[in-house]
Formats: sequence, structure tokens, C-alpha cells
Amino acid sequence: MASSEQVVRHFQEELEQLKARLLQMGGLAEEQVRLAIKGLVDRDRAMLARVLAGDGPLNALHIEVDDRCFTLLALHQPMAVDLRAIVAAVKINTDLERVGDLAINIAEAAQKYVEHLPVKKLIDIPRMGSIAQGMLRDALDAFVRRDVDLAQRVLNEDDTLDALKTQIFRELLTYMLQDPSTTEPALELILISRHLERIGDHATNVAEDVIFMVSAKDVRHHAAEG
Repeated sequence: MASSEQVVRHFQEELEQLKARLLQMGGLAEEQVRLAIKGLVDRDRAMLARVLAGDGPLNALHIEVDDRCFTLLALHQPMAVDLRAIVAAVKINTDLERVGDLAINIAEAAQKYVEHLPVKKLIDIPRMGSIAQGMLRDALDAFVRRDVDLAQRVLNEDDTLDALKTQIFRELLTYMLQDPSTTEPALELILISRHLERIGDHATNVAEDVIFMVSAKDVRHHAAEG
């Protein structure tokens, strides 16, 4: 029979493997977003098709991470910070899977966009993409390192993303009013900016889970306070 020390060590090893899987998922989701935006900017249909066909590994990891979380909960019945870490992992897992879905939504909208002439030079959407990817990366780093300060920086970045989305909407509305032939492609760009904002929201969710995991402080709905 395993000693209590061995049980604790085994639990910690399982927890580290869980974190590694979440980082792997985050890397896959981030790469899908990067490819979708690059495919849009480069008008590269083959790259967009790769994004649409590439969510299998992410979905498989989503199932595996859930299984690992529920096994840890059932076998070890962890307390306090370890329990919060596993609950956070379950929620983060869902957020990452949704980021993968949003990357596919971006690729679908981009495919429709590239059927038309370009409405404008794309500057703000790639910038939104970079910020959203950075937020996701930082939120996952904060989870692994239990870094509340980094998690708080992710929450602060969300305002920049929201402001860019509003700016894109206003600019594209002007194009549509001036030239109705731009309406269809401009709407696809507005949709893409909304998907990128949602990715930022999922990164924010992860950051909020990190703060709760480390400090048992729930910052949802009032993240800017404190």
C-alpha cells in the first residue's frame, strides 16, 4: 500500500501533467487563431482551410483534460488551493476549447471575406489578434506560475481589445455608408473583430480563475476593482 507521502507526490505529478496538457491546448488554440488571422491578411485560402480542418487535436485534449480533472477529484478529494486548481483547470479547459471554436469562426468569416475585393488595408484586426493571443498566453502562464499580478495585467488588457473592436466597427460603418458594395465583406470583418473580442473574454476568464485559485478571491464582474 502506498504511503501518504507517495500519494501526495503522485497527486502533485498528476497536477503537473494536467498543467502541461492545458499549456499544450493553449498553444494549439493560439496557433489556430494566428493562422486564421494570417490567412485573412494574406488572403490564403489553403491556410484558412487548414484552420477549419485542424480542430481535432484540440478537441481530443479537451476530453482528456476533463477526464484527468474528474479522476483527480474522485481519487484524491483535494482540499483548499489544490481543489481550486482543479476546478480552475476544468473551467480553463472549456475556455480553451471555445477559443479553438472561435478560430474556426474567424477562418469561416475570412473565407467569405476573401471572395470579395479588399475593403481596406488590415491593421487593427491583426493588432487585435496579437493582443488576444498575448492575453491567452499570459493567462495560461499566470495559471502555471500562480501569478496574480500577471493575471491582473490580462484583465487590464481587455479594455484595449474592446476599444479596438469599437474603432473597427465605426470605421467599417463609414465604408459601408460611402460604398454599399463593401457591405458584405465589411460585415465579415466586423464579425471577425467580435470573435477576437470573445477570445479576449475567454483569456480574461482564465485570468479570473487564476486569481480565484491563488487567493480565493472572486473578481468576476468587478475585475477592475481592487
